[in-house]
Amino acid sequence: MNIGVVVIGRNEGERLLRCFESFSLSADAIVYVDSGSTDGSVLLAQKMNIEVVELDTATPFSAARARNEGFAYLLKQYPATQYIQFIDGDCTMTPGWLQQAGKVLSENKQYAAVLGHLQERHPEATLYNRLCAMEWNSPAGELENYGALGGISMIRANVFQKLSGFNVKVIAGEDSELGVRMALNGYKVTKLDHPMAVHDANMHYFSQWWKRSVRSGHATGQRAFLNGKSAVRDCVKERKSILFWGISLPVFILLMLIPTSGLSLLLTGGYGVLGMRVYRFRRKQGDSRSDTLLYSFSIVLSKFAEGIGLLKFLFNQSKGHYEIIEYK
Repeated sequence: MNIGVVVIGRNEGERLLRCFESFSLSADAIVYVDSGSTDGSVLLAQKMNIEVVELDTATPFSAARARNEGFAYLLKQYPATQYIQFIDGDCTMTPGWLQQAGKVLSENKQYAAVLGHLQERHPEATLYNRLCAMEWNSPAGELENYGALGGISMIRANVFQKLSGFNVKVIAGEDSELGVRMALNGYKVTKLDHPMAVHDANMHYFSQWWKRSVRSGHATGQRAFLNGKSAVRDCVKERKSILFWGISLPVFILLMLIPTSGLSLLLTGGYGVLGMRVYRFRRKQGDSRSDTLLYSFSIVLSKFAEGIGLLKFLFNQSKGHYEIIEYK
C-alpha cells in the first residue's frame, strides 16, 4: 500500500531507538526529521539506514514544520507513497498498526486520516504520566472533537498535499487544526478500535505539566482564532471556558477583595463546582475514583495555566510572531 513513516524528534535518546525499531521492518519508506539534537540522534538514524532531514536552525523549530519537511522529502524520494504515518520520537508503533490503518484508508476513500488507541508507557511512574494516560483514553469512532487528533496518525498523502499540510504558524495543536480543515473540506477522520502506539511522556516535575498546560491554552486560542468562525466552531467553547475560569473569575475575585472585605473569595467555590462536574463526567466514563479525583483536580488547576497560555497567544498574535513552548 506504499506506506511511508515520518518520525520527528529532538534529543529523544534511547526512546528514539525504540521508536525506529518498532516499525523498521513494516514500513515501505522512513525518514527522520531532527530539530537540532545534540545527543547523537542523527548518527543513530544513519547507522540504522534511516534517511535524515536536519532542519535549518535559521528558522524556528516546530512540530508542524518538522512534519511538513519530512513529508515533502518522503514524497520527493518516494512519489508513489499513498499514506503517511506521522509519529514522534518518544513513541513506539504497535505491531500491525500500519497494515490495519492502511487497509482502512484504502477501503474508505472519505477518510483523510485514521488514528488508534495511544497508551502511556509508564502511567504508574508519576502523576503526570498518569494524567497523560487518561488524556489518551478516548472512544473509537468518527471524530467530532478534533482535539482527539494528535500528531500520531496516518494521513492520506494526496489530502495532505491538497490542504498544504500542517499550518507552520500553529505552534501547538497543529494536528487538531489540520483535522478541522479536513472536515471543512468534506473529509472524515476516524479513530479505530485498534492499538496504535505507546507514548513515553516521561514527565517528573510540576513545572513540566504546568508548561504543557500553558501550551494547551495557547493552542486553544490559536485554533479558535483560525477556525472558530467556521462551521466547526473549533475551540470556541474551550476558549470561553478558559476566559471565564482562568482569567475573568480570578481577576474579578482579586479586584473585589478590598471592596467586598474578602467576601469575593466565596466565589472560589465555583471551582469546586467545576471539579465536581468533571468528576461526575469521568466516573461515567468508567474511570476509577482515584483517577477521577486526580483528573478533576488537574482540570481545575490547569485553567489558570491555560489562561496564561491564552494571554500569551493574544500577545503573540498582536506581534504576528509565534515561538514554540517547550515543556521537557
